[in-house]
Amino acid sequence: MSYAELQVTTHFSFLRGASSAAELFATAKALGISALGVVDRNSLAGIVRALEASRETGLRLVVGCRLDLQNGMSILVYPTDRAAYSRLTRLLTLGKSRGGKASCILHLDDVTQYAEGLIGVLVPDLPDETCAVQLRKMADIFGDRAYMALTLRRRPRDQLRLHNLSNLAIRFNVRPVVTNDVLFHDPDRRQLQDVVSCIRTHTTIDDVGFSRERHADRYLKPPEEMERLFPRYREALARTMEIVARCRFSLEELTYQYPEEAIVPGKDAQASLEHYVWESVPDRYPEGLPPKTLQIVRHELDLIKAMQYAPYFLTVFSIVRYARSQGILCQGRGSAANSAVCYILGITSIDPETNDLLFERFVSRERDEPPDIDVDFEHARREEVIQWIYKTYGHDKAALCATVTRYRAKGAIRDVGKALGLPEDVIKALSSGMWSWSEEVSDRNVRELNLNPDDRRLVLTLKLAQQLMGAPRHLGQHPGGFVLTHDRLDDLVPIEPAAMQDRRIIEWDKDDVEALKMMKVDVLALGMLTCMSKAFDLIREHKGRDLDLAKIEPEDAKTYEMIRRADTLGTFQIESRAQMSMLPRMKPRTFYDLVIQVAIVRPGPIQGDMVHPYLRRREGKEQPEYPTPELEAVLSKTLGVPLFQESAMRVAMVCAGFTGGEADQLRKSMATFKFTGGVSRFKDKLVNGMVANGYSAEFAERTFSQLEGFGSYGFPESHAASFALIAYASSFVKCHYPDAFCAALLNSQPMGFYAPAQIVGDCRRHGVEVRPVCVNHSRWDCTLESVDDGERHAVRLGMRMVRGLATADAATIVAARADQPFESVDDMWRRSGVPAASLVELAEADAFLPSLQLERRDALWAIKALRDEPLPLFAAAAEREARAVAEQQEPDVELRQMSEGHNVVEDYSHTGLTLREHPVSFLRRDLAKRSIVTCQEAMSARDGRWLMAAGLVLVRQMPGSAKGVMFITIEDETGPANVVVWPKLFERRRRVVLGSSMMAINGRIQREGEVVHLIAQQVFDLSVDLSSLSERDATFRLPSGRGDEFTHGGGPDPRVRQAHAVRPRDMFTPDLHIDTLKVKARNFH
Repeated sequence: MSYAELQVTTHFSFLRGASSAAELFATAKALGISALGVVDRNSLAGIVRALEASRETGLRLVVGCRLDLQNGMSILVYPTDRAAYSRLTRLLTLGKSRGGKASCILHLDDVTQYAEGLIGVLVPDLPDETCAVQLRKMADIFGDRAYMALTLRRRPRDQLRLHNLSNLAIRFNVRPVVTNDVLFHDPDRRQLQDVVSCIRTHTTIDDVGFSRERHADRYLKPPEEMERLFPRYREALARTMEIVARCRFSLEELTYQYPEEAIVPGKDAQASLEHYVWESVPDRYPEGLPPKTLQIVRHELDLIKAMQYAPYFLTVFSIVRYARSQGILCQGRGSAANSAVCYILGITSIDPETNDLLFERFVSRERDEPPDIDVDFEHARREEVIQWIYKTYGHDKAALCATVTRYRAKGAIRDVGKALGLPEDVIKALSSGMWSWSEEVSDRNVRELNLNPDDRRLVLTLKLAQQLMGAPRHLGQHPGGFVLTHDRLDDLVPIEPAAMQDRRIIEWDKDDVEALKMMKVDVLALGMLTCMSKAFDLIREHKGRDLDLAKIEPEDAKTYEMIRRADTLGTFQIESRAQMSMLPRMKPRTFYDLVIQVAIVRPGPIQGDMVHPYLRRREGKEQPEYPTPELEAVLSKTLGVPLFQESAMRVAMVCAGFTGGEADQLRKSMATFKFTGGVSRFKDKLVNGMVANGYSAEFAERTFSQLEGFGSYGFPESHAASFALIAYASSFVKCHYPDAFCAALLNSQPMGFYAPAQIVGDCRRHGVEVRPVCVNHSRWDCTLESVDDGERHAVRLGMRMVRGLATADAATIVAARADQPFESVDDMWRRSGVPAASLVELAEADAFLPSLQLERRDALWAIKALRDEPLPLFAAAAEREARAVAEQQEPDVELRQMSEGHNVVEDYSHTGLTLREHPVSFLRRDLAKRSIVTCQEAMSARDGRWLMAAGLVLVRQMPGSAKGVMFITIEDETGPANVVVWPKLFERRRRVVLGSSMMAINGRIQREGEVVHLIAQQVFDLSVDLSSLSERDATFRLPSGRGDEFTHGGGPDPRVRQAHAVRPRDMFTPDLHIDTLKVKARNFH
């Protein structure tokens, strides 16, 4: 017999189901099930993944949803047609608007209002009076579309329960239908199902009780097994196929219509677009369009017209135009930078004609996919743009895409460990040793933690955590991917309020949107644009020069000289360890060199074995190979190496006769060949085409292998060029205005690769004076102050650097001292009116020292003495009493001041940096006794020298292309040093490598030109040496360390007072003294 399973819950019910749609559909196909009805709870978040699984297996998907109502009823609903589907999405939107994020509040009256065209299946519990009332309501609401589910619960007298339910349903003209209420695809998932139930209910497996499923029967079963389990209910089994037949709706029917954009009165969208293009030409080409560019523009406009994409281009143009009208820095990037139309409209800044880019990488007929334009905005002002979009298009027609937050290794171990009742310290120790998101914990790692690898719960934790990795945890909001529609957006997808005020998100992520060929406008945030905007403001205010991205001097020799020295800390894209190591070898001298520099330090070129051939050819050690002039024309700029996706496409077009659309299909299939294997169908066409055009078979095969090797990580040249523009601009400002660059970078935190301590240290090494936070001179942001000669400027740290100080309190303080500086703590308190707690934050940051000459302890003592003035009625009495008992007046106290080392501890604790001596300098005498050299000496040593160096750990990196090699940056008072840790050493000393705040490395110097690394042979944790800095005297002032943070951010927001919470990337923290120096490191996967 044929059977469809109509009650399937995927893991997109968020901690209710334990299997993915792909697993469920593959299993159902193997078992001979005819169709699956996916009914996640109050959600359609996983329905597009189910559609893709359906496409892959050829198994019919029945779109559905389980509605859990406020009166306790649970109804499975399935839309029979397109209109019914829209009613379902509107119903879910209504419930989510009431419930807020991750909640849905619906009543039976709501279902009644939206029930037309929906099949309803009641999910009953017991055949009692409550069930009878519910069945009567089902018949009234759904009529002949009302059904009731018969499901085995594996309880006593189950068959009697089914019999009574069936009779009750027939009594109310509601037809029974068999379901299995599937939660996982295979019986082996039962344990994971129990664990996700514990996670959802915030309990442990020992205490979860009946909140977990009571039996292991909730897996997919073949039709024969279902027939055996329900021998008396053959009609109810057959009705599963009846419902499938009635549900004619498919997600493929969803027709997305982009909103009409006809900005120019009396013209349609295409005519409006062409109007703005020709109107904008003089801005980009004052002397007129060159003939070649004119031809490109006409070709693009014709293609845009044929594909009906004009409204999309007009939308992006409108958004960019609005941002520029408000003085918000923005720049388009990605494949859109291949477009001359985007360049002329000001959306992108890369001239495709000058840079010889390829429009088919962006839009092509064969591709049949909507274009995707990414526009970066200042991250501090992007919300203005987002709210303008909502205001312009309406909240009912505009919403952000969702992002699916999935379990990674650390989170999976943490949640599974809690569910299985592991102690918190064991869970933290286990998760602290994880690096990559999918990494497993080996027996050796377990033994290193003094744990028993044979312990049953521990083994089960690791096993189930591995199964949980990749499962959805919850929905978040996309950084800026907007979906805009012509009609109501909730006719296509449910919408829910976001956690942020005045934002709404759809239930689908960007992959779901792309799968349904809906257009998405990406309004993204880029911290460096905020930094550049703030730097330009500082330069304009203090140096009298009006700069912006378009006015920066191109090809500046001093800037490129700085870049070649790898003096790029804080700049955009070329500040990482890998980029800094490559810069002295690449020696960029032109903008195109910088484009290659941005793209070459990527997994694609590395895996395609392109980096070393390119460098050898650039250094003149190897000659490029060009079998034909046509290939030379394509690859001469990159010395015969196809570094970019556009290069691969041009090789296919020029050498193998591919059309532009076919070349783009080749690029796309290369990008997914590891998962789909689709690239193989292009191999014969490419190789045979190249052979037919005179290339040797060997060269053709080698070309294909090279393209295949880097295809999955290939970098678009247009994208690299867009990033190179900002990389050059940030380098120019750093080179010529290091003071403004430093202040702007600090004011834009959290962002970038380095923490504020390293940014300030680098700025001081460039000769810029950095002044401490001061209650009389600091504003909220870091500012510039004139030095004696009036031409140079010092950076004054702002009150934003003080941890725990609120923005409002800082603004109050600045306003209160506008007419006259504060003369004392009491004066400041009375005039500003800020809470004493805020003064404590400032005192702990030593902000009273620069102008009031109050050391930390003196300032804190003075704050403790603050008292409100007595009321006027009692003032005279208080004065007489004070004179009469003068002996009771508290005498002045001379407090013992903190040692210099203790001050460093407090600096790091309250501002995240210190302007005093570097922490390692206090250890230098001890380190020298152990023959540990400075980082400067290590980096200056000859090739092959063995030595030991030590420093604070700043950055840990393990790129996916590095095959397990870890790159670490350490720093002492003389500067940074680069360390390489091979995989065997990393595995052997994992806790030291990942858990040390300060590390000593014994190893060998490897020098290749100007690139120097210390290759580690042994590593030692010196965190203990940092643990009692405040307890040493002035001669031996040692900071202490804490476990490393695996985070890309810049720490907590200083504008709000908040308690420190354990984050997913917190590392194992050893037992150290309470005065622990908090050295923040950045770790990147």
